[in-house]
Amino acid sequence: MNNHEIDYVLHGDDMQFVEVELDPSETVIAEAGSLMMMEDGIAMETVFGDGSGGGGGLFGKLKGAGKRLITGESLFMTTFTNTGTGKNHVSFASPYPGKIIPIDLSQEGGKIICQKDAFLAAAKGVSIGVEFQRRLGTGFFGGEGFIMQKLEGDGMAFIHAGGTIHEKNLAPGEILRVDTGCFVAMTHDVDYNIETVKGVKTALFGGEGLFFATLRGPGKVWVQSLPFSRLASRVFAAAPYTPGESKGEGSVAGGLFDLLGGK
Repeated sequence: MNNHEIDYVLHGDDMQFVEVELDPSETVIAEAGSLMMMEDGIAMETVFGDGSGGGGGLFGKLKGAGKRLITGESLFMTTFTNTGTGKNHVSFASPYPGKIIPIDLSQEGGKIICQKDAFLAAAKGVSIGVEFQRRLGTGFFGGEGFIMQKLEGDGMAFIHAGGTIHEKNLAPGEILRVDTGCFVAMTHDVDYNIETVKGVKTALFGGEGLFFATLRGPGKVWVQSLPFSRLASRVFAAAPYTPGESKGEGSVAGGLFDLLGGK
């Protein structure tokens, strides 16, 4: 294998974190801000680009950083390396309630495509790039936009999503229609497109949005029951606020209002 071989344990139910066990000199890469805890002997380093360590010099690093910039992610990633002589552990936590999905890329054709904020951590050697959708309709109207992330390699990768995660294997030609926000990830052989909701009345008053994702097999897809955008919109709608009055600075509601862009 080209990627580092790491062992892991998932802890928790709805607020999960993943504990990764590293042998001496093994490394795991993670999104900035996802660290929960690490043992003595783990060295943390911020790197420029996607952190895959694939080489390519300065140009390769700039290319990897550019891909992350396009997806709206930070230009930097963090690596965690076991510099000790025995096994050590480092843990990463989900940023919001949901599940962490461990994926062995060697068993999924070496590549998966996921929503742009789903990646949490991976074994060193996994490349985190961008996947441009072939159809303009997918880009303009898909809940995840024209660009999604792609994870390539033959090691372990960990992605996260909201609520309960459902994994479904699609037979050749089998079609699954999914709310665009509920889509999490798919293997590279799944055909993905965006379709409009049929019927003017359904589109205007159905309350389910104007578009949904159409996934055609063969392949595997992962779907989430509670997208963070849906959760945030419900919390924002329920938060009490009267124009001209204090938003409750210091309170949970006030903090959420500021987090969601309130003035």
